[in-house]
Amino acid sequence: MARPRQHISKDRFSSHFSALRTQAYHDPGSSRGVGFQSMTLKFADDQVHSLRSIAWNPLGTLIAAGSADKTLRVWNPDRPNVKYSTELKGHLAPIEKVAFNPVKDAELCSVSSDGAVKFWDVRTKAVINEVKGLGDAFTLAWAPDGESLVVGNKADNIFVLSPTQSTPIASHQQNVQTNQMTFCWGGKKIFLTTGEGSVKILSYPEFKPIFHLSYDPTTPFTLNGHTSSCISIEMQPTARWLATGGSDSIIAMWDTTDWICQRTLIDMTGPVRSISFSFDGSFIVGGSDEGSGLEIAHAETGEYVHSMKTAGPCPIVAWHPTRYCLAYADVGTLKIIGVDPERR
Repeated sequence: MARPRQHISKDRFSSHFSALRTQAYHDPGSSRGVGFQSMTLKFADDQVHSLRSIAWNPLGTLIAAGSADKTLRVWNPDRPNVKYSTELKGHLAPIEKVAFNPVKDAELCSVSSDGAVKFWDVRTKAVINEVKGLGDAFTLAWAPDGESLVVGNKADNIFVLSPTQSTPIASHQQNVQTNQMTFCWGGKKIFLTTGEGSVKILSYPEFKPIFHLSYDPTTPFTLNGHTSSCISIEMQPTARWLATGGSDSIIAMWDTTDWICQRTLIDMTGPVRSISFSFDGSFIVGGSDEGSGLEIAHAETGEYVHSMKTAGPCPIVAWHPTRYCLAYADVGTLKIIGVDPERR
């Protein structure tokens, strides 16, 4: 891939990004043609989307893609031909979420609605650990130290797992619809998005509310910025902002020093299924299963700096961990803008 680039100002970003090439990664073994329907979340069980989840490894040298047809494939972004990719087989149902261990470049975790969580060594294609019986599992988040992770199912039960143990360390039943989760970079707080539009802030691994209302110490403090279900969440790399996305088509930007919503990004079309910050935290993009394009905004000001036309809806977005390079799912196909494929 191209050499890591320096930080680019918001005024120069659009001209720089417009010049980048987009590369598609076609998997001939994966079923296509399922239309533009929504990714399966617990409130849309009858809908499917071929590509459910994409994730970069910590160095950005690999990208994993999990699909509704049980296909799990790891690509070398520089080699788009499928023969240079690695297929990982074993799940019996749609793959809902994939994520690399944040401190191990070749350890990948996948979560499927078959109730199994698999840990893979991408180099050998081996399953190095498996946890079964977790119900209709659909979301996961690694703790920053890579020593544990959390997996949630559609019965609102959250399991704490170890990448080396075949049974859960703990489970925490939630009393409200719980969607995506993410950690603070210190690993002591975990944020849970809910069907009520709020975000819980809990201690980890205890899962106890960290803050309470000043006028009612018995009531946990939550982030309330959406008029309907809150379905996606992402912590900025510099930890200044926590971004949440809702089915109200809004991305809310929370200042992590005082937990006040400083601004909202309102140019999205349809529910915000995923959110991603660029490696330097300067730019943010949201993915939706409606519309046909991506809108990139400057995180600090909320100003939209670049519009990108796509073939169809792009529910999943993921910035590269070290450079201005954006992966996204477009009509069920993995695409990456900013790579330098087949470099010689």
